[in-house]
Amino acid sequence: MKKLVSFVIPCYRSEATLPGVIKEIKEKMDRMEEYDYEVILVNDCSPDETFDTIKRLCRENKNMTGIDLARNFGQHSALMAGFHHTKGDIVVCLDDDGQTPADEVDRLLEGIKKGADVVYAQYSNKHHSGFRNWGSHVNEVMTRIMLGKPKDLYISSYFAAKRFVVDEMMRYENAFPYVIGLVLRTTKNIINVEVNHRERQAGASGYTLGKLLGLWFNGFTAFSVKPLRIATASGAVFAVAGFLYGIYTIIKKIFINPPGLVTGFSALMAMIVFIGGMLMLMVGLTGEYVGRTYISMNNSPQYVIREITGAESDEKQAGDN
Repeated sequence: MKKLVSFVIPCYRSEATLPGVIKEIKEKMDRMEEYDYEVILVNDCSPDETFDTIKRLCRENKNMTGIDLARNFGQHSALMAGFHHTKGDIVVCLDDDGQTPADEVDRLLEGIKKGADVVYAQYSNKHHSGFRNWGSHVNEVMTRIMLGKPKDLYISSYFAAKRFVVDEMMRYENAFPYVIGLVLRTTKNIINVEVNHRERQAGASGYTLGKLLGLWFNGFTAFSVKPLRIATASGAVFAVAGFLYGIYTIIKKIFINPPGLVTGFSALMAMIVFIGGMLMLMVGLTGEYVGRTYISMNNSPQYVIREITGAESDEKQAGDN
């Protein structure tokens, strides 16, 4: 019996690149006789004609479903929306810009066949911009420190996961999903396979510094309390440093500086400004946790679907009739 593979592709400004990605998936999967496949395309409120392209592709391919989100929720929320509409035994996630090679999906599926729960693509040579590579490096360090990611595990947007992993991820219903954190808390049976990485076919990356910062905050405040522990430890260090500095000031005043001489004003002000800034940073971090808890308690949605087209829409209409 054939296994069903579900491809989930979050889409943003990809009207020019998406048809090529779908063609590549189709050509590859048609040669892999042991698998059937479906494709879930999630338009993250792209301002161009991406959803029109998705609707056309769904008309041309009966095993595709298009989902149009009501506003821009971000890549990870778009992935979660796609997960809830998959039926496959294996779920494969990849980008819409053609940089992740869909024709090498067999390498990921082979890793799953050998027993891994999740298989991430690893690139020997990446063709991202310098800014994107810097963001990936920072994300690599932070996930290792905050989420306990193994040092030798490479995380990318191109990965395959077994059904039970995706089902567990879908149990997370809060407003700030972070797919990497969900994977790491579900299983440790994760491997890498080497694949190629291509030049971007068209357009530019949708990731900005603001989006990267927002993504990091999502992961580290939703899946780790280490930032709070770091803030507590930093407070203890500064308290001890302040106490020792106070003793040093008294000794210096009595035994070194003559009476009546006012010294150290600049150093004192610098210390006050620095410690004040650290305190504000820690208060802000605590507020971030509290605010996200408040938003989650108010049932803020991960995503809102405006429209569904393609295979799932046709099945629903057939059921209604």
